[in-house]
Amino acid sequence: MRVLGLMSGTSFDAIDVAVAELSADGEDLTLRPLGSLSVPYTPELTAGIAAALPPAATTAGDLCALDTRIGQAFAEAADRGVRELAGGRADLIVSHGQTIFHWVEGGRVLGTLQIGRPAWIAERTGLPVVADLRSRDVAAGGQGAPLVSLFDVLLLSGDVPRAALNLGGIANLTVVAPGRDAAAFDTGPACALLDAVAARATGGARRYDAGGAGAAAGTIHQGLLDLLLDEPYYTAPPPKTTGKELFGLTHVDRALAALGGAPPSSEDLLATLTRLTATTVARAVAPYGVAEVIASGGGTANPALMADLAAELRRSGDASLRSTDELGIPYEAKEAYAFAVLGWLTVHGLPGTAASCTGASGPRVLGSVTPGADGRLPAPAAHVMPPRRLRVVADV
Repeated sequence: MRVLGLMSGTSFDAIDVAVAELSADGEDLTLRPLGSLSVPYTPELTAGIAAALPPAATTAGDLCALDTRIGQAFAEAADRGVRELAGGRADLIVSHGQTIFHWVEGGRVLGTLQIGRPAWIAERTGLPVVADLRSRDVAAGGQGAPLVSLFDVLLLSGDVPRAALNLGGIANLTVVAPGRDAAAFDTGPACALLDAVAARATGGARRYDAGGAGAAAGTIHQGLLDLLLDEPYYTAPPPKTTGKELFGLTHVDRALAALGGAPPSSEDLLATLTRLTATTVARAVAPYGVAEVIASGGGTANPALMADLAAELRRSGDASLRSTDELGIPYEAKEAYAFAVLGWLTVHGLPGTAASCTGASGPRVLGSVTPGADGRLPAPAAHVMPPRRLRVVADV
């Protein structure tokens, strides 16, 4: 089955598209990557998403319009993916949509909202679409995240304890060790605070700290770092999830106000926030005694962050740091490939979650299916077993 995955994360700057050819053989699921691309949101759409996110107020009308515009943007990205990556032939599209709100109270997730109506994708491409993948896990008492954890479990299965780390707006971790249930959770911010500070410092001219240049030019402000590390989220037990509802500019501004005195320069602030991400990730990894941390996501392209993270991992537990590229999955497209796999599981009636990772009462088949042209539904293979391993093979 040729499956196209669509993903836009908490940085909401682009839609990542990846096409995978997936086939099952007993307990092995084989993934052949057929290519990936990134389709930037228009500035207007990025601004519309930012205006709808807490703590900003919005209206039902604005949210409806945004839902439609994101759905149309995902439809355009999917159409490009089918034409440019899949040779004009695909069987299924899997859309994560755009997260607008993740409702957490007292450590429990009560709801989650991803928008970008899948009907626009089905109408544009004629293909069936799996969407709304998080809600079922939440309804079963889970965090609804990190949903890529099952993909990580399948990819990292083996004899050595390893961790998969995604460095998007928020950092999430999946720990896979032989003889133990997998664990997964959000560790805290990855690039969310860095992006917000870089955008404010440049009046919106830059949306992120390109190449980690700002952080590399700055000096860590230890007093501010200590204040930021006092955030209770970091010591809460997993499973746990978070988002920009907590880790946004107001989080930084509260710490700056508590610090008092002259504020640090934007470079010093970026250096401090880079160290914050590296420290919180390393502290989250340390109790599991993993040998390797395998990173993906946009933060993987930030040399300052990766250098800090490698140093903190060595200091806290001597784990090495690698990229998913070394396993055959491009770091920038890993989540899009993961959602392609989750959609494949859905149409085969197989669970897409590991309950030990999300905290749900049990594994669940995820998402809802929107039919394609003329009521077209995906045609699953017969007698498919739940996979226990994911094999990535090079395109030929």
